[in-house]
Amino acid sequence: MKKHRTKNVRETALELLEAIEKNQSYSNLLLNNAIKKNDIDQKDIGLLTELTYGTLQRRMTLDFYLKPFLAGNKKVESWVKQLLRLTLYQMVYLNKIPDRAAIFEAVEIAKRKGHKGISGMVNGVLRNVQRQGLPDLEQIEDNVERLSIETSHPEWLVRRWTNQLGFEETKKMCEINLTAPLQTARVNEVKVTREECLSLLKSEGYEVEPSPFIPVAIKCLRGNLANSQVFKDGLITIQDESSMLAAYALGGYQNEKILDACAAPGGKSTHIAEKLRNTGQVISLDLHEHKVKLINDNACRLGLSNIKTDALDSRKVQEHYEKESFDRILVDAPCSGLGVMRRKPDMKYTKKEEDLYHLHKIQRNLLDAVSPLLKKGGILVYSTCTVDKEENQHVVQSFLKNHAEFEGDTSVRERMPLAIAPSIDGFELQILPQDIGSDGFYIACLRRKVQ
Repeated sequence: MKKHRTKNVRETALELLEAIEKNQSYSNLLLNNAIKKNDIDQKDIGLLTELTYGTLQRRMTLDFYLKPFLAGNKKVESWVKQLLRLTLYQMVYLNKIPDRAAIFEAVEIAKRKGHKGISGMVNGVLRNVQRQGLPDLEQIEDNVERLSIETSHPEWLVRRWTNQLGFEETKKMCEINLTAPLQTARVNEVKVTREECLSLLKSEGYEVEPSPFIPVAIKCLRGNLANSQVFKDGLITIQDESSMLAAYALGGYQNEKILDACAAPGGKSTHIAEKLRNTGQVISLDLHEHKVKLINDNACRLGLSNIKTDALDSRKVQEHYEKESFDRILVDAPCSGLGVMRRKPDMKYTKKEEDLYHLHKIQRNLLDAVSPLLKKGGILVYSTCTVDKEENQHVVQSFLKNHAEFEGDTSVRERMPLAIAPSIDGFELQILPQDIGSDGFYIACLRRKVQ
């Protein structure tokens, strides 16, 4: 019985890898669907996740290792290539699975999915790898190219980051991007303290601890918090630590009117609403109706009545709201998402450099559109989950250059958690994944001048 389950796991992983590459679908969504559809045993979910994400994360490295062994095979079918990657991943990176077991399973899958010639080729390639060992990455002379292959990040991206951040920071970032992030959550302080929340989760059997960086954050070391009673009762929101900093930067006093211009799925909106202690009003906008529903569902679960949602393109916001009608505005802009690669490894292979320049225009247009709605003396926070200057510092510099009525707000340091404040540079904060083990994230805090 056990053998059948393991086989099922590997075949499911193979199907997932095929679907991700063919359809450029999001790995996290496909994985959740596959677990439900194939009725994967609870104890095998970890292995399925490891095999799928791990093979995806290391794809370029695995292809480098396989290349000399595939030299004589002119046309290798896509699923066969995926099977070789999947098996080599187990051989190179997973200590608990013996090579012979991984190879045996690969050959069995090849027999079922293909013909005798394919299973023979799969067996031959993997046995040759076993006998001859892996090609040496040190043979790649160029530092950037080697780092690209070593950490499976496209070379254009590694070169770009090296130019912006330096080689050492880029190396750290590429390396941490290969590791699985911990799940973190934000405590709903309208209902419960962090200490009470930790105690409730521990009583449910979760292994949790307080974040050393964010006063409302908890880290989950074991278990999925989305399945907890604490989550169902609206005491927590699943959110990355760096993402929580946007609401800190924005600040807010009770009874203020605040705009969240790109709000779905509502993590930041609900955080702002909690900071207002369920007073005032948070207007949460998103382009799509189904995403607006997510915001409403989250607000309802958390017991927040001060959020009003609307399905609206924020670039047209002036047609719907009065000028100078908001005390604070958050623009958590659509971006390349280069800061969340640990969670979405497939993203590395689909992004193109020109995407960043296209997004720059959208980001600028959003800021131009919402800025007249801010009261004099009000705070405007621009944030992204990326680490690229084109979408971050360059957007903000361009906005300030064209809007003399705005200035950088250095008082943001006073609103930030003590552990984060030293990382702020004037009115900007760039968090890299290696800084606090979170997603990469950028925040700029601007103020509309009184005069």
